[in-house]
Amino acid sequence: MFSPRKGTLPVRTALVERGPVRSQISTNGKVESIRNFEARALTAATVKRVFVHEGQHVRKGELLMQLEDADARTQAAHAEAQLRSAEAEESAIKNGGTHEEVVTTEADLAKARTDRDTAQRNLDAVKRLNEKGAASLGEVHDAENQLNRAATQVTFLGEKLKNRYSTPEVVKVQAQAREARASLAAAQVLLAKSNIRAPQAGIVYALPVREGTYVNAGDLLLEEADLTKVLVRAFVDEPDVGRLHPGQKIEISWDAVPGRTWQGTVSVVPASLHLLGTRNVGELTSVTDNQDLALLPNVNVGVAIVTAEHPDTLYVPREALRRDGDGKPYVFEVAGGSLSRHDVTTVIATLTKMEVQGIPEKTQVALGTANGKPLVNGAAVKVVD
Repeated sequence: MFSPRKGTLPVRTALVERGPVRSQISTNGKVESIRNFEARALTAATVKRVFVHEGQHVRKGELLMQLEDADARTQAAHAEAQLRSAEAEESAIKNGGTHEEVVTTEADLAKARTDRDTAQRNLDAVKRLNEKGAASLGEVHDAENQLNRAATQVTFLGEKLKNRYSTPEVVKVQAQAREARASLAAAQVLLAKSNIRAPQAGIVYALPVREGTYVNAGDLLLEEADLTKVLVRAFVDEPDVGRLHPGQKIEISWDAVPGRTWQGTVSVVPASLHLLGTRNVGELTSVTDNQDLALLPNVNVGVAIVTAEHPDTLYVPREALRRDGDGKPYVFEVAGGSLSRHDVTTVIATLTKMEVQGIPEKTQVALGTANGKPLVNGAAVKVVD
């Protein structure tokens, strides 16, 4: 064992070396599908047929599942009948009544016009006779009254043909038509959803029901997605959120596949923080290639976000770095059996390394003393292991 003479410090040392230095944030995350199709029951029904199995690749438009649709067909037929009735009412409003009513009114109007014209001719004739003294004034008044009655009937039937329905009646029929159209649209959606088809090519990765299963409204039927690219959502603790930027490299690992690393980049940085258990975290996302489909949705993964990386640079062990009262960094160089302060510039750091500038490679620097005494500039030293 080394026993230094009085005033000599035993020091541990290291060399300024060249190599890679990488600063990263290590955290956890979760894999999600990017374009996920989630089919749920719109109403209570029985699963009639299941045409796929979990893990199966499917084509866009492929029929995946069929629900019992008897009730949906009944609802669609009823809604269609209501709509046809409402449309007939709308047509009647537009044309002044039903076809039969319009034909009858038009015939009555034609007769009323004929009666009016006849009354006009009769009035003209009675007036001429009155001028000759062959007809009395009372007969003239009777002819005028007959003409007025005929003209009033023509006006009445003309208005009836144009304005058969009152405003409240029109509003009611229009409301019934809107309701009928909405009911039919809803019934058609329900009928269409009874036959579940893939909206995109992908993999059926969740299939919690079987043929004959009774499902309630809102129950999950299946999930399908294109998993050749996946979204990784990582949870970064509050102190590290400020170090994040879009485009930073991400390395993803999964305990189920040891030794495998997936590469990605930061797509979206956190816009806010929230509690995750006892942690205050921000969420970032990264789109990652998954061509071999090894990463599965909803699995928990390890995530390393590379905030800075220099593949070939000078560094010292972090314990060699010191700072003076002004915060200026320096190291103690060991040369000629004594310590001398050497100011440096720091760049990036890892848990064990600090990138430095302003000092030559292979310079021997002090880490600390073997006896716990402080390092002093100019002190005599003896290097120990």
